[in-house]
Parts: sequence; structure tokens; C-alpha cells
Amino acid sequence: MDIETIQKVYNNYAVFYDAIFGKLLEPGRVSALNRLRMKPGDRILEVGVGTGLSLPLFPSHCRVHGIDMAEEMIRRAQEKIDRHRLFHIVVERMDASRMAFPDESFDTVFAAYFISAVQNPWAVLSEIKRVCKRGGLITIVNHFKSNNKVISSIETVISPFCSKHLGFRTDLSISLLLNDRELKLVDRKRPSPISLWEIVEFRNMKERGM
Repeated sequence: MDIETIQKVYNNYAVFYDAIFGKLLEPGRVSALNRLRMKPGDRILEVGVGTGLSLPLFPSHCRVHGIDMAEEMIRRAQEKIDRHRLFHIVVERMDASRMAFPDESFDTVFAAYFISAVQNPWAVLSEIKRVCKRGGLITIVNHFKSNNKVISSIETVISPFCSKHLGFRTDLSISLLLNDRELKLVDRKRPSPISLWEIVEFRNMKERGM
């Protein structure tokens, strides 16, 4: 799925995103944010900020930057910032596979329900590691391809349809993260035993200047 299609799908989602996906995805989002251990002065990047559902949850003692490619999503996120007077947060439209930030700009990078909704997850992961400080925390909340052969085969079959019409793929393997030698696994859990999503936490071990 190309970038233009992704933007179109999520611009259309923006109108009803909070009503449908707000409560549905809230447990994973809240659980992951509660585990970030945010300290005063920390610089935090949320990749794929969407309509800004998570923004009121970030403490005011941190500096938060949110990015998303969908213009309508960013507009609605900005409305939340203005409404809740979240002066410690800035959002802008940006391609996560080609971020404009300097190397090691952030102490923490947070990406919820996003890595399977991009055209090139490998490029996005590479950029996440680049802009995150060495030793910084990278937390990803996402659905990953099942280890069950029957379920995984279904996920593989339906993935092209979901990617084209719903804006996310269902066949992304967690091996993309676990096999990355520049990421040190800190923890991996599900918000609940029946959750379709996982919270995966890493320390960024990428060498400087690479």
C-alpha cells in the first residue's frame, strides 16, 4: 500500500476514529504509557500520533512531540492540545520513514498501533532507532502475526485486503523487532490474556553515527 493510499484511509478514519477505536485500543495505549517511566525533562516522540488520543496522558514535566502523515488526524490532535491546554506537546505532519529530527533527539519513542500501518516498517524502525538516544526506551504496541499455524495462515491471506481497505496489515511478524541486534528486549506482554495486541519494550543499542 502506497503512502497516498494510507493517508487517504486515515484521513477518512479521522472523522470517527475516536468513537470507534478510542475505547477499543485504550487498554494497550494506557498500559504502555504507564510503563514508560517518564522523568522530568524527558523528550518523548510519539510516532503515529493519530487524533491524539494518548496526548492527555503525557505528564506536563516532559516535552512531547507527535507526528503523523494524515493531515486530518494531525488537525484533530491539535484540537485536543488546544482544548486541554497541553502546552508541553507539539504535533506535526511528518513521514515516519524520513523524520526531520537530528540523531538521538529523544529519550523515549512511543509507537502505538502504528508499525503495521506503514508502507515500510523496516524504514520506520530504522528511523526510530536513529532519533532515539542510545540506551533510550522504544515502546511499541501492535498486533503481530500469530505463532499458531492456522491463525497465521488466515492472517497472511487477509492481509492484502486489510492493507488496501483498512489501512493496516495483519501479517507483520514480531521477528522484525526481536531479531534486531540493535534492540535489547526489556519486556514483552499483553494488556490482557485475550488481547490481540502486545506491548514490546526495548533499549536502543544502536551505535552513534550509524
